[in-house]
Amino acid sequence: MTEKYFVDTNVLIYKFDAGYPAHASIAHQWLKRLWRERTGIISTQVLKEFYGVMSRRITSEQPREQIRAVVRNLLTWPVVETDGGVLETAWTIEDKGHCSWWDAMIIAAAQHAGCSAILTEDLGEHLMPPGMRLINPFAGAIHEPSAHYEVRPDRLPG
Repeated sequence: MTEKYFVDTNVLIYKFDAGYPAHASIAHQWLKRLWRERTGIISTQVLKEFYGVMSRRITSEQPREQIRAVVRNLLTWPVVETDGGVLETAWTIEDKGHCSWWDAMIIAAAQHAGCSAILTEDLGEHLMPPGMRLINPFAGAIHEPSAHYEVRPDRLPG
């Protein structure tokens, strides 16, 4: 059986975040793989959060229509709708897992889609239900913005 990966909002946002080039590269590689293998899953919650965050960060380099085009492309993936079943599961996770409502919604959507893993940097392994694992694609990546200076080889010591 092919594994299915639920993609959390932060992975999508990092793909377009020039302030974190290491994260952007990692997110790009993961999303490229998920497109190629057709194993990515998202939810309406993720799409709404992604558009909301990105539309607040609009620059002349990323106009609103470009962000909408990304969302439209992601709509070709399997999308988990927030229905009564997802809500019930999320309430159970919220009560038992001591996590936020929004995190419970992500886990519930992934469960309802039959995902084997969630790609995120925001959840703890202790929240994962049996048979589902957490993958933090950015573990080990540098968490600081890139330096905005030029290193000249003729000025390096040694």
